[in-house]
Amino acid sequence: MHAIRIAVAAALGLAVTAARAEVVTRTVEYRQGDTVLEGVVAYDTAGPAKRPGVLVVHDWMGVSADTRKRLDQLARMGYVAFAADIYGKGVRPTSPKEAGAQAGKFKGDRQLLRARVRAAFEELARQPNVDPARIAAIGFCFGGTAALDLARTGAPLVGTVCFHGGLDSPTPADAKKIQGKVLVLNGGDDPFVPAAEIAAFEQEMRSAGVDWTLVLYGGAVHAFTVAGAGNDPSKGAAYDARAEKRAFRALEEFFAEIFAKR
Repeated sequence: MHAIRIAVAAALGLAVTAARAEVVTRTVEYRQGDTVLEGVVAYDTAGPAKRPGVLVVHDWMGVSADTRKRLDQLARMGYVAFAADIYGKGVRPTSPKEAGAQAGKFKGDRQLLRARVRAAFEELARQPNVDPARIAAIGFCFGGTAALDLARTGAPLVGTVCFHGGLDSPTPADAKKIQGKVLVLNGGDDPFVPAAEIAAFEQEMRSAGVDWTLVLYGGAVHAFTVAGAGNDPSKGAAYDARAEKRAFRALEEFFAEIFAKR
């Protein structure tokens, strides 16, 4: 419990060291094959020389202000956070129509999605202040699906967290490659992740012997951590401050567990 309290304090910006910390944020150009990608790395200057890394996979809007907000949040918690760029340098949707077209391209080609998110993982692992033995991946909506697919590639992750993401897999047997623990945080009333998909995911995890946890937040729908999603749950996607707070508390506890030095 002591470790958890420390993690919570850090997340709230109350740790003594946080007052002296300066968060550094910079863009990082990298590649997947011939495609140029542009991610963002963030970390505070008060941390140790090597620290855990957290890969953050964006929602369908690409690397956005909301993504950067999560990077800053994680950096202040003491991690090196890296925003994956799934779409490619300069590809930044400005409307739901554009976002749907981009997300659909990768949802329709899961091997390409896996290749893009794996490239981001490898870039994070190369960062000089990252402990490569302690890397986790988190993702939101579209990014939650991508984070789970990264785990299914057998990437050496200690943990994967999916926030209101799709849980389906075209190749469920790949779950046997998952090396770390899995935490899924979804809205209990999310119409985009139906009960059948949840049941299939549970069976996939059980069959593969994965250490997994699934939390459903009652009353919450899709995109419950996204402030820009509005406040009308009847539309299927809406921000829910209560669910967001509970989900990030679960994230803090999960990180305290998986990043503990053995």
